[in-house]
Amino acid sequence: MPETASWAVRLGGDQFLTRALHRSHAVIPAEGADAAPLLSWDDLNTILATHRIEPPRLRLSQDGQTVAVSRYSTPITNRRGVTWNRLYPAQLHARLAEGASLVVDAIDEIHPPIRSAAEDLERFVGTTVQTNAYASWTEQEGFGRHWDDHDVVVVQQYGAKRWRLWEPTRQAPTFRDVDSPEEPEGEPVADFVLHPGDVLYLPRGWWHSVTADQGTESLHLTFGLVAQTGAALVGWLVDELHESTVLRVDVPRHAAAEAKAAYQNELRTAVLTALSDPNLIDRWARSTGTTHFGRPAPSLPYVDSLPADKEIAVRLTAPRAELTSNPGAGTVTLSAAGTAWDFAERAAPALRILLTGDTASIGELADAAGLEVKDAAGILTALVQGQALAVVKASR
Repeated sequence: MPETASWAVRLGGDQFLTRALHRSHAVIPAEGADAAPLLSWDDLNTILATHRIEPPRLRLSQDGQTVAVSRYSTPITNRRGVTWNRLYPAQLHARLAEGASLVVDAIDEIHPPIRSAAEDLERFVGTTVQTNAYASWTEQEGFGRHWDDHDVVVVQQYGAKRWRLWEPTRQAPTFRDVDSPEEPEGEPVADFVLHPGDVLYLPRGWWHSVTADQGTESLHLTFGLVAQTGAALVGWLVDELHESTVLRVDVPRHAAAEAKAAYQNELRTAVLTALSDPNLIDRWARSTGTTHFGRPAPSLPYVDSLPADKEIAVRLTAPRAELTSNPGAGTVTLSAAGTAWDFAERAAPALRILLTGDTASIGELADAAGLEVKDAAGILTALVQGQALAVVKASR
């Protein structure tokens, strides 16, 4: 999102989390500076020209079918025998003019403004986010009517896109499911056009049909929210339950009926006891958030430690990091990317700045906490070594 509007503000804060998230679609019209794009046509051209993006990460789709890569690129082999598909711009243009849609998966990994927006959304909703870019030029549907197994937040960048929505035909469908949703019947429950800066939130399972039928090309971003289902919670709980002997011993498949029943009762007791914990969901959310690897980045040229240079700028790369206070010990604990660090309580102001996801210089962080620059650099070095922090501006 533009710097002037965080996702929390744009989507409606706690009201969105408690009333809309996972429940129903919502369209939020553009407002002033919120319409500023994260991805321009020039940006997209540069990405396609300077990255060797292979299918299926880069792909064309038309009428629900993937367009053969040979129709818009050609294999190139260098003298070391490495082969990749090089785009032929003229053929690419022709396929798009014929009605194909262009997709770049995980564009947040290669375009910093989108990466920052994805991180901000991840901090807000508390789940992993992947962003794809979609571009269309005609009224032909690139993907046909379909549903997604994850919630999405769509932001129109350029042009206009028509969306038609049908309610789910199976509640909360998943990628690994025992049944597939049936095609919806009747007219769509919603039919609208997104313009630059407009935002659409769509829960998983909602059927949708999307076309660029407004007489203009369309470019939009889709921020996909990884589903956090009960199955994911139970899977995490099973790992936690390995502290219990009954979860670790072999299942008594060849024992007498009485021994099998006793084992099953003991197993049931262990699982039900764990499920009875009133803080279970909060513990799971915190554990999955603080152990998630985030979006690590190298901090070259500083391969050993950060120097005491107040001009070096850094940012946290783990969007769901948490800071907790330990009053009795006079320390604070930063948990991120699978590691927990204990720091003196006076470091807390600097760490809170990092938790916002903003870029800050070593000098700014030292001043905020009343630390010497060398001491601030030592704290940051520990976070770089733990892959929770990265240098974004090296010293000149």
